[in-house]
Amino acid sequence: MKVIKGLLLIVLVLIGIALITALFVKKEYSVEREVVINKPKQEVFEYIKYLKNQDNYSKWNQLDPGMKKSYHGTDGTPGFIYSWESEQDNVGRGEQEIKNIVKGERIDFEVRFKEPFESTSPVYMTTEQVSDGQTKVKWGMKGKMPYPMNLMCLFMDMETIIGNDLETGLSNLKQVLEQ
Repeated sequence: MKVIKGLLLIVLVLIGIALITALFVKKEYSVEREVVINKPKQEVFEYIKYLKNQDNYSKWNQLDPGMKKSYHGTDGTPGFIYSWESEQDNVGRGEQEIKNIVKGERIDFEVRFKEPFESTSPVYMTTEQVSDGQTKVKWGMKGKMPYPMNLMCLFMDMETIIGNDLETGLSNLKQVLEQ
């Protein structure tokens, strides 16, 4: 009986240490990547403002070619919602909504994950003219990990995980637009 009480005490202490540590671990993350595309800014912007085009370049959209998709509203305008549902855990279920567009400059989205976990993240894409035939595209995401889930930030490098996916998507976008 003493051994069980001792083990229980050790487990409770470890849980307590983890919960206390989580109080001091960052709860927010921000990731941004960029690429220069050899196309005029207006052409690039007109392509990326349509959420349906993400099927051609976003790594996340390509994880499950068989996922169910639905669309509500007019693509390329604020209020348009793209929803997805997949049996694969790494894809899950959620939706993305265009929240704001600054014509030729910036698109703000909101990504709402429903499964396998719930979270809402602001995402944006911007275009900046580098020269007459070159455009810099930035793709960024911000997120929050609520307490005590933020403890996972000690073991997961969101900058690298999400950043690699954004880099893949931007590389794909460059390839699609420069063909």
